[in-house]
Amino acid sequence: MKEKCIALLGRRDEPTDAIEEYCQYLGEELRAYGFDLQIQRVPWFEQGWSAALRELEERAITWGGHWVLPQYTALAWSRRGFPHRFSNLMSILVEAGTRVGVVYHDVLPHQGQRLIDRVRRRLQTSTMQRALRTASLAVFTVPPEKLPWVKHIAGNAVFIPVGANLPISANFTRGELDVNKNELTVAVFGVTGGEAGRSEIATIAEATRSVAAQIKGLRLLVLGRNSESAEKQLRDGLKDAPVDIRVTGVLPGESVVRELSESDVLLCVRGCISTRRSSAIAGIACGLPVVAYAGIDTAAPITEAGLELYDPEKKGDLAAALVRVLKNSGHRATLADRSRIAQGRHFSWGAIAAGYAKALQKKA
Repeated sequence: MKEKCIALLGRRDEPTDAIEEYCQYLGEELRAYGFDLQIQRVPWFEQGWSAALRELEERAITWGGHWVLPQYTALAWSRRGFPHRFSNLMSILVEAGTRVGVVYHDVLPHQGQRLIDRVRRRLQTSTMQRALRTASLAVFTVPPEKLPWVKHIAGNAVFIPVGANLPISANFTRGELDVNKNELTVAVFGVTGGEAGRSEIATIAEATRSVAAQIKGLRLLVLGRNSESAEKQLRDGLKDAPVDIRVTGVLPGESVVRELSESDVLLCVRGCISTRRSSAIAGIACGLPVVAYAGIDTAAPITEAGLELYDPEKKGDLAAALVRVLKNSGHRATLADRSRIAQGRHFSWGAIAAGYAKALQKKA
């Protein structure tokens, strides 16, 4: 008989919920270790916090002795990123006698220099620190020593990277590298919304235009969240450039795997490369070289993958990194091999589930 665990989620994200997908893929692999991971939500967004917490108290009584894994992002537990009610949720679970394992998908507080940004950042930091003190287990998606708000590494802390929310089998292999192909494809998986997204698209367009001046037959594939809303700005930015642009929007997982596997490099400009960035790990999972930049939470094992790093502060460095990968098929193949090896060792759902099973059994 499998041991019941509860993955506790907050507000559903639209049009796709990466946290729910994460829990689904994790749950499938955890069965092999004797765990039955069940997904449940706290409906605070629909019912209000008071009613949702009363309902949680009633449900939590039946979870006594079982692992409950609240999935933390600031916006899953607050409309505007003030997640102080998450602390009430943690207290209810502890008082009900559950074994609480908080999973930090957000590991850094909100940035910004306005007064409201500073208040939001302080509240998010205190909420994450309080949860760390309360939980029996704290799962970090980046090494906790990389996080300035973690003052000392607690005995309940464990580092487990995220995986790609894609249906990639354990025996998945990418096709052989075609060095004679007429077109080379740069893939971008997911775009941030709002002003940050507009800045990303401008960066992508500028770099792609520069690369197209040096490499003939260049294709740009943009897929995933916010890709369709970014299409006009992207086409405007690449007007008259010799680039074949294709924008797909959100696709089923199988289609994403196919599109990425047929590409030549994944370009990541949404943020620094990190073990918590599933959009970048999607490229690694599909055996691609990844062009990205390093930041505060860049650390092993993501650095074992096939990364070509650029300096976002150095003008032209992104385009130069893309050219290095696209022009040199041998270098591209080496990076692709590194991504495939890193996927098997660290980012496959089998490897991630093994990390969870070890942590849950150790703390049992």
